[in-house]
Amino acid sequence: MKLHTLSISIAAALLLSACSSDDDKNVITPPPVVVEPTPEPAPTITAFDDDNKLDANIRWTTFGVPHITADNLESLAFGSGYAYAKDHACLLLDQIVKTRGERAKFYGPDKVPGSGDSAHLISDFGYKALGVNEYAKAHYSELNEDSRAHYEGFVQGFNKYVSDTGVDNLAPECASQPWVFALTPEDMLAYAMATVQLASSANFLDLAFLASPGDGDEYLPTPVASAASAVSSVVKNLNQQAKSFKLEKKYQHLGSNGWGLGKDKMANGKGGLLANPHFPHEGNLRFWQSHLTIPGAMNVMGGSLQGMPGVINIGFNEHVAWTHTFSTARHFLIYQLALNENDRMSYSVEGDNHTITSKKVTVEVAVAPGMTINLEKEFYYSHHGLMIETPAANGLGWDDSQAFTIKDANEFNMDVVAQWSALNQARSLDDMKASFAQFDGVAFNNTMATDKAGNVFYVDDSTVLNVSDTANMAIRIQPELVALRESTGFDLVPGNLKIFESNGNVPFEKAPQLHRTDYVQNSNDSYWVTNPERPLLGFAAQYGDVHQPLSLRTRMGLQLLKDGAGEDGLFTLDELETALVGDRIYLGELVFEQLITQCKAQGDTPVMLSNGDSIDLTQACDVLAQWNGAMNLDTKGAALIREFAHLFDPKTHLGDNFDVTDPANTPNTLRIDGSALVTLAHAVATLQSNGIALDATLAQMQFVEKTLAGGNASGEKLPWSGPMHVEGGFNVYRYDRSGTTRSTLIPYIDHQALNDAITGQPLRSNLTASGYPVNYGSSWMFVMNFTDDGPVAKGILTMSQSSDSTSDHFDDQSRFYSENATLRPLLFKDEDINLNLIGEMDVSLTKE
Repeated sequence: MKLHTLSISIAAALLLSACSSDDDKNVITPPPVVVEPTPEPAPTITAFDDDNKLDANIRWTTFGVPHITADNLESLAFGSGYAYAKDHACLLLDQIVKTRGERAKFYGPDKVPGSGDSAHLISDFGYKALGVNEYAKAHYSELNEDSRAHYEGFVQGFNKYVSDTGVDNLAPECASQPWVFALTPEDMLAYAMATVQLASSANFLDLAFLASPGDGDEYLPTPVASAASAVSSVVKNLNQQAKSFKLEKKYQHLGSNGWGLGKDKMANGKGGLLANPHFPHEGNLRFWQSHLTIPGAMNVMGGSLQGMPGVINIGFNEHVAWTHTFSTARHFLIYQLALNENDRMSYSVEGDNHTITSKKVTVEVAVAPGMTINLEKEFYYSHHGLMIETPAANGLGWDDSQAFTIKDANEFNMDVVAQWSALNQARSLDDMKASFAQFDGVAFNNTMATDKAGNVFYVDDSTVLNVSDTANMAIRIQPELVALRESTGFDLVPGNLKIFESNGNVPFEKAPQLHRTDYVQNSNDSYWVTNPERPLLGFAAQYGDVHQPLSLRTRMGLQLLKDGAGEDGLFTLDELETALVGDRIYLGELVFEQLITQCKAQGDTPVMLSNGDSIDLTQACDVLAQWNGAMNLDTKGAALIREFAHLFDPKTHLGDNFDVTDPANTPNTLRIDGSALVTLAHAVATLQSNGIALDATLAQMQFVEKTLAGGNASGEKLPWSGPMHVEGGFNVYRYDRSGTTRSTLIPYIDHQALNDAITGQPLRSNLTASGYPVNYGSSWMFVMNFTDDGPVAKGILTMSQSSDSTSDHFDDQSRFYSENATLRPLLFKDEDINLNLIGEMDVSLTKE
């Protein structure tokens, strides 16, 4: 993969920057000035108390939701840490072991013991190469006061729960394990910094492991003070694994839907919100719900990812509400360095010479019961960041002329907690905007927000590298760079040109943003159709592509915004709930009528498949003709629809009538070339070969089965309502067996996918002999509306509150959703909390 010729064609792109439009000269009459009343001064929120004591009150209500009250941020985080540990102590400890780079120390080099996969060893070396632990220790004092209060309070509450409970009495997922230890604030900061790199450097830890200036096996670790024979098998396995390393996205499935609804879209003329993150139901990316209150100063409820210390990531307070979706923005650049002649450890950027440096990393590895050895290896760094490499055959080789490195906009990002603490405390959209201007904590997300007055705001303030206008233009339109991005999914740029050097991150004022009073929305397409009435254009190329067809899920969301509120077009809270969990699918609404028309024309004439099979579509078409308009438990033909959807390709099956002025409704015509019928026949053949009825309902096909301690299946399959993304669903679910999104060594059951009838490969739908398992999708979802009496909300945590398999709250919300497919009231007011109490305690600690 040679990019040196790219610098030649960059100059041509410069010509475009001089182009302008006469439209820019149009005079726009400014709107009348509206004088807003002077807001009341914000109450003072104290970070630390002077009495050297931590005090919090915790009230638990139905479904195990903690409502935590304290007088300052540290005590509030202390109560949060205690309540959180009750639900997820094992899961967080497992994650800290990962971030510390100590999995091989406790589990040996392999994820599957004896398999030679070397996953633990590669992970440990990778996280140590990131340097987050050392950086956290060295720079912790630089955090602002609020952040330190959160970290310090949280770990003291967490550690108190573990100490009070006793190691042997913790949840069975970690009881008596040697990796149960006291956390430090620096542990939590390192974990937060590692988490925000999920969409960037965390994709490439294996490629950093392989990177070496030599042509042989110089990248392999060596023993520190042990006989070489003690690691011979480990080294052999690593060498074998490295041959398969390739440039790939490991967190590409993360997604969400989010709406901010204003006074022109809500029936009561106040703000509303729909929050629908699609995240794993297992592992470190599952959500946890809590309610945090400092009386008279802050009152915030919502959901948080694991290890977010006493802050709400997606939620609402008495003034504002917000949600996030995974952004299409690209948070890093991969540079192809032009190496100096006869020197693989130096490179030049338009005459400026740079040296590639190295750092020795040591990992402790268990090689036998009670026996560990230390391995060490070098990692390499350019002035941009980590060096990465794949085997030459996979594209990114380190040779005499070139090498590759990554520049991560989120490297050592310490703003995570400060950002969300500010959002939790916000009393207006202006406060929220100020937090985005000050912090870079929202590392890979879009934000949709509303306030009680009915104003809405969107911003993609995810962290993006700030490069020159010329570089942005080249990244967006230069043919070679576009082709590379389309083939790899990443931006690869010439490292020998100064125009591609980054200057910090794009500031808030230059990020895509929109302020309205009707709505803003996002379903993981780029920012440009946040609201079709006001397309957004002209932002840095790394924020994502524009003027491209929208996903079927985005189009479903826009259709729900158009017709989901009934004849008046204004949403009530109940109508928001129906829009969220009504389980409409855009693929069906878009093409099923046209597909059935083609079926009728086909009649009982069989359709021929590429493997020579002939398929009669009569029954399949009859099933589709009886479709109930959704993908819920009653939907007949659920598997038929799903397998068709996984084979359906809008670029192939829809006519080429995409209109950039009408992206919500185009393309919209099924081709009449017979390709859709062949695809339907393919789906039928797969179901028939696997013995699955074409008219099976979703209740018969889709399920959640919990994993008990030790990785044992519960044996109970809960019927599960909801579509998939490929069906154009909104409230979506699927099965994800990848270790990257689970990212935990706490074992979970696995389900083996059946095979495609034609290709013989495992089905992308993950259809199993038991049906469609679910462990990913709508997670912490809620709808809310500000009223004259404060915020009113409904929501659910689909995977339930606790990962402790012995807890009453291990599966209670999962059962609720399985049986009802609705949301539950969120208890925000004191009177509602007290009417639904299931437990209460005061926790306190005198600080040493």
